[in-house]
This record gives sequence, structure tokens and C-alpha cells, in this order.
Amino acid sequence: MSTPQAIARTILEGFEKRWAQFRAQSVAAKEAFETADRARAHELSRIGIDTYDQRVWEAVESVLRQYPEARSDETLWPQVKQVLIGLLYDHKRPECAETFYNSVACRVLDRTYYRNEYIFWRQAVATEFIEADDVTWRSWYPDDGNLLTTFREIVQSLGLSLPFENLRRDLRKILIAFREHLPGKRERQLNFQVQVLSSLFFRDMGAYVVGRLLNGNQQTPFVACLRHASSGRGLYVDALLLKPEHLAGLFSLSRAFFIVDMDVPSEFVAFLNQLMPGKSKAELYTSVGLQKQGKTLFYRDLMSGLKHSTDAFVLAPGARGLVMMVFTLPSFPWVFKVIRDEFPLPKTVTRDEVRARYLLVKYHDRVGRLPDAIEYSDVLFPAERMHPVVLDELERSCAQSVDREGDRLVLKHLYIERRMTPLDLWLDDADPAEQSHAVREFGGTIRDLAEANIFPGDLLLKNFGITGRGRVVFYDYDELSLLTEVNFRRMPSARDDVEEAAAEPWFHVGPRDVFPEEFLRFLFPPGRLRELFVEMHGELLDPAWWVARQEEIRSGRQPDPIPYPEDVRLGRILG
Repeated sequence: MSTPQAIARTILEGFEKRWAQFRAQSVAAKEAFETADRARAHELSRIGIDTYDQRVWEAVESVLRQYPEARSDETLWPQVKQVLIGLLYDHKRPECAETFYNSVACRVLDRTYYRNEYIFWRQAVATEFIEADDVTWRSWYPDDGNLLTTFREIVQSLGLSLPFENLRRDLRKILIAFREHLPGKRERQLNFQVQVLSSLFFRDMGAYVVGRLLNGNQQTPFVACLRHASSGRGLYVDALLLKPEHLAGLFSLSRAFFIVDMDVPSEFVAFLNQLMPGKSKAELYTSVGLQKQGKTLFYRDLMSGLKHSTDAFVLAPGARGLVMMVFTLPSFPWVFKVIRDEFPLPKTVTRDEVRARYLLVKYHDRVGRLPDAIEYSDVLFPAERMHPVVLDELERSCAQSVDREGDRLVLKHLYIERRMTPLDLWLDDADPAEQSHAVREFGGTIRDLAEANIFPGDLLLKNFGITGRGRVVFYDYDELSLLTEVNFRRMPSARDDVEEAAAEPWFHVGPRDVFPEEFLRFLFPPGRLRELFVEMHGELLDPAWWVARQEEIRSGRQPDPIPYPEDVRLGRILG
């Protein structure tokens, strides 16, 4: 066996080991759901992120141990790539194997030596006509208008070991919800059917049935949300999601990734893309737990966007960050964040602490309030596309993260997040009704994060953004911490006029001390917005509220996050 063949096979073996773990993780997630083991479910989410890099480094070490010349031999890798393309003929997951190869190759090769032609900078093996060993989705054809029987058969096909508390009640509510969404009498076409993906989607203590109802050329996507009954007597269907915005919210990258059992992931993603055409394939691969594949596709989207546009990278809208330098490409709906070399006061964090907090967000349940930050290393940007102000600031304040190679700029480390409007700017232009909505959402974000054991640290409005669906999220992570690590205190009363008039605190303040009564002073100036916040979220100014949340978390009584609005929950329907 030649050296290129041996290296290609070593890398593919590493990928197959990774994929076996991925599928075993989905089996474990099903067991954790059936036994209501919340701790195990959260652990599996973390394991899913860790195991990819572990398998990559194992493959890197194996290649370098046997073939040390692979680090610098420029003639070797085009051959390795060609061999791997041959090995991926008739493979079920070639796109993911190509990405795994890229991960290994970019770690083996010194950056001085690797070129695009050595890696899969575009997909080499097509996925459109792969046939799965396991059925990706199943179809049901309701007879004589009996959808209840069809829904019952779908539930029975899920293979769950737990019974339902009252399945007939839940199925009737599902049927009523469908009729409310599709009012009027509609004639059934010849192709009338219900299609459902073969695997449940697991996240937290929920399991989700994903499918669509087809009738002629009409498609009705749906997700049925299964949860454990409070009675302890089995499962129940908590909600039925039928609106595009509710499906998009469920699959948002501001939430934890799903765990899904997939034989051919490209078929799952294609099915999901038909349900949610507004989602890119990069986002969908990421949401089903294949984050590295999502990163690969995102980078290709960026390169395609650069190729087909002429606008320049500019500073992102909003206040200038003290820790991050943030820029964006107007024609591309994302922002690029680079850690500055030095942080002025009052910032006291270190570069390593900032990176650790972004990693914490990656592992944590983001409950729809923390955007996923995609981390990249050694990304090439065309220097001529940088606005002079951006280029100057990068080279002046982020020199540790920037290399200049002629007309190319190499950013050695950066994060990429979905672009959104900073909340302070949005409120300036909002009408009274929009302001009320935003203030309600702002407080809701703080509440949701607290229940998920997250304290943002810096609550200034500029650190929050509002999405296109009107949802407020927090995106500045440099002072973020676990809620249980914070000491919430009540403001001491001054003992005399001297203490009352003191410019600085006259009492000891520890590094983790927080005084909720002080929030209003820097959140809103006197006026309508302040009054709205007090009316809607006044308890957030009371240390007792925060201490109660800490006690819930420590006792394990914190509520499960519900990733959909109340009005889609079936409890509202009389059963």
C-alpha cells in the first residue's frame, strides 16, 4: 500500500469511528429521554461536541507517527485527497467524511504548506442520489379520512418504551390543531399522505416528531413535541408546531443542538430544508449535531458570497466593543468578531477567559437566548475588500490575531455570529408598541438565562440584539458566568451623610458581588422605558428573585426550557 493510500485509509477509519460514536449517542439519548435522565441528556450534548475533536486528534497523531513527512511534503496531499475520493464512492456520508479529512489535514500540515487543492474546499462526492440502508422517512396514507388511526400508527412506529398517559386525548387534540390551522373543507388529492422522519429529535427533556402533510402541491410541515407527564404515568404530546416561524425557532442556532439517529445525514437535511427553505444547509447540519459540517458549508457560503459581491467589510453597527473588534459584510448576514490584544478598564478579563466563556456557551443550553458563535482559525480574507477603517483597526488593535500575506489577510482566530440589530439602536427607532414588545423580550431574555444558570454579567442594552422575528438575545459573552457563581446582594443603607454622598462604595464589594437594585440606573434613563421595565420585570431588581433561582438550580428544580410559544401547546384545547 502506498503512503497516500495508507494516510487516506487512516483518516477514513478515524471518521468511521467518529460516526459510530455519533449513532451510539443517539441511542443513548433515546434511553435518557425514556428514563427522564436530565443529567445524562445534558452530558450527551457535551460528549457530541467533544468526540469529534478527539477522533480528529487521534487521526492526526496516527498519521504523523507513521508518516512524519506528511507535515511538509507538498506532493503528498493531492494524492491522499484523490485516494479518499475513490474510497468515498458509494459512501453514505461522503460530505461528512470530506470535512473530517479537512480537519485532519489542516492540523497535520503547517499553514505554510497547505493549499486549497490539498483539501475539500468544495464538495467532491455528490450526495443527491445516496440510498440509505435505513429508511429516512416513512409515508402513511390515511384511509376513509381517518387521520386519528394514522396518527396512532405514527406514534406506535416511534419505538418508545414508555406508554402515553392518554394517547387518545392527545391524538384528538392534534387533529383539532390541524383543523384550526387548515380551516375549511379541502378535497383530498391522490397523493394525500403524512411523511415523518424515521428518527426522533432529542434535546433536553423533549423528543420531537418531524414531518409534513402533503395534499396535491400543498405541503404542511409540522413538529409534534413529546414530554413527560407531571403525573409520572408516561408521555404526552405537549405541542404541535405548524407555523414556519415556530419551526425556525425550534431549529434556531441559539438553542442546543439536537441528537438525531441518521444513516444518510444529507437526506435528513434535504427533508428539513424542504420544510424550512429559509434555513441554509449550514444551519441545518449544525442544528442536527453535525457542527463541523455546518462550519464547512458556512465557509463555502462565505466564499461564494465574496465571489458574487463587491461590497467592503465595514465596522458592524453598534457601540465599539472593548474586548471584541466586530466587522461585517453588508451583503452577508453575519458578523465577524476578533479578540483585541488589550482590554481597557473597566474590563479585567484575559484573552483565555474570553475564549473559555465562548466555549461555555457552546456547551451550555442556550435556551434560544444565546446565539451560537462559530469559531474559526486561520481564515483568509481579501485585504482589498476591507474598508480602510476596518483594516487599520484589525492591524492596530488585533495584531496578535492578524497576519498579512500580500493581498491576503489571515485572521488566526475569530468568531462568526448571525448579524442582528443592537437593542439600544432598535429602541431608538421603535414606536411605542414595538418598544413595549422589546422591553418585555429583554426581561424575558434575562429570566430565561437565569433559569438556565446563566448570568450575562454586562446587562447594558448594547450587548443585546433583536432578531428578524423580534426575539431579543444576548451576544456579548466576555463577562458571562454561571448564575450559581454570582453573589447577589442587597444595597447596604448608608449610616451617615458622608457615606450617603460618597462617590465610591463605602462598603466592601467582592469580584462576584452583584446588586440588582442598581440595574435600573444603567439600563434605562428616567422615562417610559424605565417605567415599562419596572412594570413588567420589577422583581428582577430584587436580590431575592435571583437567590431563589440559584436555589432552584442547586436543588435540581429548575424548569425545562420550552422552545415554543404557549399558544401552540395543546393544553389550551379542551380534551
